Formats: sequence, C-alpha cells, structure tokens
Amino acid sequence: MKFKDQWRFVRSNMKRSKSRVFMTVLATAMGVTFLIVLASVGFGLQKTFVNDIIHDRAVTQIQIHGIDTNDDYALITDKEIEELEQIDKVKAVTRQRNLAQIPAYHLDNYETFAETVVTDFPSEFEAGMELTEGALPDSPYEVVVGSDFAGTLYQADVAEDEDLYNEEGVLKDKYAYADSLVGEKIDMTVEKGEGDEIEEHTIELTITGVVQPPAREWIQDQYMYISDDLLRDIETFTGTPRGANIDPDYPKSTEELTGYNNVNVFAHSLEDVQEISEQLSEKNYLSYSAANELKEINVIFTVAKAGLIFIGTIAIIIASIGIYNTMTMAVTERTPDIGIMKALGAHPKKIKQIFLLESSYIGLLGAVIGTIVAYILSILLNLGIPFIIESVFNNELPEGFQFSSIPFSLIAISTVICLIVTIISGLKPAKRATQVDVLKAMRREI
Repeated sequence: MKFKDQWRFVRSNMKRSKSRVFMTVLATAMGVTFLIVLASVGFGLQKTFVNDIIHDRAVTQIQIHGIDTNDDYALITDKEIEELEQIDKVKAVTRQRNLAQIPAYHLDNYETFAETVVTDFPSEFEAGMELTEGALPDSPYEVVVGSDFAGTLYQADVAEDEDLYNEEGVLKDKYAYADSLVGEKIDMTVEKGEGDEIEEHTIELTITGVVQPPAREWIQDQYMYISDDLLRDIETFTGTPRGANIDPDYPKSTEELTGYNNVNVFAHSLEDVQEISEQLSEKNYLSYSAANELKEINVIFTVAKAGLIFIGTIAIIIASIGIYNTMTMAVTERTPDIGIMKALGAHPKKIKQIFLLESSYIGLLGAVIGTIVAYILSILLNLGIPFIIESVFNNELPEGFQFSSIPFSLIAISTVICLIVTIISGLKPAKRATQVDVLKAMRREI
C-alpha cells in the first residue's frame, strides 16, 4: 500500500467521525497554545532585558576600572594603554580623564561652568563615537560638547535675584541658549593659584560637534570634551598635572592626577569579548563587560524557559488522553476494514503506519491551530498588559517592553513535543490494530 493510499484511507475514515476528531484536535490545539503562550512570556521578558542591556551599553565594550595590586588598585596610565592596545582582537582602547578643575565657558552673552573631559578622539572615533551634528575635532583647539551642554548656557547679564530655573531645576527657555553650537567660538577660562592670588587664562575654542545623547533619557551629558594637546596647554599654564589649581602632591600623589578615570576596551565582535576578558583577568585588570551580564541573564532565562516549556508540555500530555481514546475508538470501528486489508495481504507494519499517520495528523493540526491562536494571544498580551498596568496600577512600563515573544525556535519545539506525544498516544491502538484476527474481523467481531 502506497503512502497516497494510506493518506486517502485516513482522510476518509476521519470524515466518518468528524465531531470526535474535531474535539481531539481542539484539545491538542489548546495544549499547544498553552505551552507556547506560557513559554513566550519567558522569551519576551528575556528579549526585553537583553535589549535593555544592549541598548544601554555596547556589548563589545569592556570597562577597565584599574589594576589589582593585592592591597589596593591602581589607575590605568599610558603604559597600560599601550599594553591593552596590543591585546589580540582589540578594536580600540578609549581613555578619558577629568580636568582637575571646572572651567568657566563664555559664548557671546552666555556662560556656564562645565566639567571637562580629556579624551583621545582618534580612539573614540575608532570605537564608534557618534555625533548628532558636526564632526570630530582636527586640531588641539577644536572640541565637541555633550548633548545637554547647550542647556547649561545661560545669559550672563541676568540679575542675580532672577529665577533662572523652573521647579524641575531646568533652565527656563527664555534664558537658555537656543541656537546650534556647531561652528561657534567659545572661551574657556582656567585658573591657577589659591586664595586672593588667582590668575586666569582664557583659551578660545571652536565647537565642531555635539555628542549623541546617552541611551537613557535620565542621563545628562553636560560635558565639554577636549583633546590631550589642549590639556598640555592647560598644564603648562597651571604647572600641575591635569590642570589642577592646587598642590600637585595633594591629596595623595601625582599618580592620582595622571591616571585615567575611564578606560574602555572595544572588541571586534561579541564573540571576542569573553576571550579578551580572560586575558585581562590574567593580567590583574579589574574589568566588566555587558556580555558577562548577558551571559548570566541568558542562563537564568534559559532555566526559566525550560521550566515553562515543561509545564506547558503537561497540557499536551493531558490532551494525549483524548488522542488515545480517539485512536482506540478508530481501531474498534474499523475492525472490518482492517480484516479486509489483512485478507488482501496488507503487512501489519503498513496497518500500524496508517494509524500512526492519523494520530500524527491530529497532532499536526492541533500544533498549527494552537500556534495561530498563540500568536493572536501574544499580540493581545503585548497590547493589553501595558494598558492594564498603566491604568490600574498607575505604573508606566519602559519603552519597548515586550511581555510575550514567540520565536521560530519555540514553534519548532512545541510542534516536535506535540508530534512526539501524539505518536506515543497512538502507538498502543496502532499495535492493537495489527493484532486483529482476520476471521473475527470479517464476522465484525472483536
């Protein structure tokens, strides 16, 4: 008997008991839907948290906090920067140090005091530093500013008793600088000396670009970013490391002023991060990468998803009782047909295949219907859950929050589980069909 003939026999016999088959398929579909929707919560929350990490920090970035010296830790210096750049698979090493004083900045009739960060622009560019407008500096007296720097500039001629800020601590629009900063000349004023003996030094700078805003809306980037060449100019004036207007030996040593505050190593790809991190650990570097956090989160969610899939599988196992009952009834009702097939020389293995084909077909139908329903429920959950939480609990979920997600792998796993369970459910009835006595079957006895 060819597969085509087996399929025709199965279809014709299933039509005789439409109601029973429909209810069996419905029960199977409900089990599959329950499994997919339940597990999709794990996939959805994992996707949300992973995207949150990726969105917040570059996954190829490794933060270097210093070097472990057993008793304490030391800051990274130029010597270590050269060593880090020589590590295999390192794309770039960015380094920043804060100017040891907060200069005053003047632009036309506007002024502000801003923390100033000394950065290596070539390495920042190689690491993927992005600007919302303008370009990176080409000369020592060109700078870029943070996305919120313009919001700190206020009119210098405003009376002291004037209230510059609103209740939220934000500079009022009528006093704030509203134009683009790119291409503008701005004066930086640094100081040296103590007490009444303070000497000022003003340097004219050109703003060439504005750094892209931080991923998090609550993070404010109000920094001025300058080059190492400009730092050396400031150090020449102050006579101290990093432009400090205090004793260079205070409060600890010059190492505290010459070391870098922020050092980041960037790998070429996410796969290289782990290998680089291991090398850094061997060299006693204190490092952290978002990839480590991703790995830990993925392990937790993998265990959670496995548990949810297991619980969902129980629903399909319960539905398999109906499949077993349907197939048992099918064998009983088709006893005469089985007897005729045996009398015509049909091999018991072919008869067994027919009933396993029918149980598999029921399972496949249930998987398809269950998947479609699960997708619909997933969409409704993603739309409804945020609305319920925001309206009932007055809590706003983060942007991009996804409660349920159904990847193809979950569909594949659910379908395979459903087929395995349904085939196992049909094994005993199929075996029973091969044991039917021909003579009794022909007399319609069993």
